[in-house]
Amino acid sequence: MESILKTEDLWKVYRTGKVDVPALQGINIEILPGEFVSIMGPSGCGKSTLLHVIGGLSRASRGRVLLDGNDLTEMGDPERTLLRRHKVGFVFQRFNLLPTLDAYHNIALAQHIHGDGFDPHRFEAVTTLLGLGERLHHKPSELSGGEQQRVALARAIISEPKIVLADEPTGNLDTKTSDTVLALLRQLNKDLGQTIVMITHNPDAATYGNRVLHMRDGMVVNGSTVH
Repeated sequence: MESILKTEDLWKVYRTGKVDVPALQGINIEILPGEFVSIMGPSGCGKSTLLHVIGGLSRASRGRVLLDGNDLTEMGDPERTLLRRHKVGFVFQRFNLLPTLDAYHNIALAQHIHGDGFDPHRFEAVTTLLGLGERLHHKPSELSGGEQQRVALARAIISEPKIVLADEPTGNLDTKTSDTVLALLRQLNKDLGQTIVMITHNPDAATYGNRVLHMRDGMVVNGSTVH
């Protein structure tokens, strides 16, 4: 099976004064379609930087990122923006919902931005799966943290992206709500076949994926399969 995401000798180096500070040091990973991969490690190990580079939000210093056959490292900013719009769904720790729009319009807007117009059947399927039917006409300030993250999940998958990248998606949630959100991610993976890469520092959260990659000091140090 051909990979949906692959990195080859991936480096990200920041310049601080006259000093080069490597955040990523020769990362080589491969994600297959339909996988749910957790990337875990301590704060500052480079895992969020990796997510930003493989999602096209940040440019690599050297090496390659191949996403659905497209080489991000050969693209300019406009091309990467277009690729993100059509291929990648993002879920962040802080939800990033538009505060003036209710849940319905936060999700619908993501469909419109994708460029294929509003698909009511897809909208109903996703919002039903995520249990949002009763909360669609509430603004983010009227929703709990778990409900806001469910809206963020719906927004991420509404346009059927090739891959969802989740950066500490339970970081702002209590334990019970975190378990609910993680179970929903696993359900999206199993029921919809959604490919997911999740960044986390929490070993319990990491086990919701079917494979775990461990990072330290900008490098992937080992990986394991979760049974």
